[in-house]
Amino acid sequence: MDFSALLLEWFSVHHRDLPWRNTSDPYHIWVSEVILQQTRVNQGTEYYQRFIHIFPDIPALAEAPLDAVMKAWQGLGYYTRARNLHAGAKQVMSDFGGKLPTSYSELLRIAGLGPYSAAAVASFAFNEAVPAVDGNVYRILARVFGVFTPVNSSQARREFFNLAGELIDRNRPAEFNQAIIDLGALVCTPRRPSCSACPFSDYCYAYLNNLTGLLPLKNRKNPPRSRYFTYLMINFNGTTFIRKREGNDIWHSLYEFPLIETPEQLDTTQLVETEAWKELMGDSSAEIIHVSDPIKHQLSHITLHARFIIVQMRNPTYALRTGYRNISIGNLQELSVPRLIDSYMASEPAERYFTGK
Repeated sequence: MDFSALLLEWFSVHHRDLPWRNTSDPYHIWVSEVILQQTRVNQGTEYYQRFIHIFPDIPALAEAPLDAVMKAWQGLGYYTRARNLHAGAKQVMSDFGGKLPTSYSELLRIAGLGPYSAAAVASFAFNEAVPAVDGNVYRILARVFGVFTPVNSSQARREFFNLAGELIDRNRPAEFNQAIIDLGALVCTPRRPSCSACPFSDYCYAYLNNLTGLLPLKNRKNPPRSRYFTYLMINFNGTTFIRKREGNDIWHSLYEFPLIETPEQLDTTQLVETEAWKELMGDSSAEIIHVSDPIKHQLSHITLHARFIIVQMRNPTYALRTGYRNISIGNLQELSVPRLIDSYMASEPAERYFTGK
């Protein structure tokens, strides 16, 4: 079986017409690959086009405030990608004269450019014969060649990278990488693959042995853990309080309302007795005027159980004056916030408690 020849023949007929494939600009390719790491093509296309419009080149991205980058990214999730992309642009400006390096090994030095993205840029923009190995590639190679190494194990990356490196067409590496990605997206899908339409159906180990539902193997992950968030939307003369999340936790660099996290969901009677509530509210006459229904928000490794409580306050406490930013509720839309907050604000007309409308 000539794997590369069969793959490229299939690709010549079935390839997808995607906007980032109509350019050789390494920056545009870089942005597209970072967006598509954890995002489906149909959603990522709109974000890619808007992001490139706002930040058309590396200098524009590097010079932009991080808040502007995070706002452009809002809704895509996995915000570390945006922070790394921004940091990487700054690094390219300082270390590489504003131009992305042209080799895989040099690209790996850029913040946020891991092995897959670096290989994609190197092959798509500079025609370097290096395999871009993502989940599609793991799945196809595991099924076609009967590889039983769990794809989320420590040894899998090197094993699959080496196998893909043996198969890649040295003369057409960009097309090879694009073709195997498209085959995984269109034919060799995670569930219910279209084996009858696959160019490898006569050779595929999994198909011939009725193992497409088993391969690729994955080590079992721990179930998502639960966390309990209560957000306080504090109304102080028509304004509210926010702060930027810091530290090594979810949603770094995004803005949020004052947050009380508890080991379990508390009712308001229990909540006002917590030290966190007393620190934020102090001795002021804070009046709870609205409590949202519980909201379940799923992240990849965490199940969030959230509530929003709107509180009327006459005088901000020391904790609020020193640790938070005071803004008009209407200006919140100018800042980047977690999807949980954005979705709540869109579905629940909370502004009426601040504006009276």
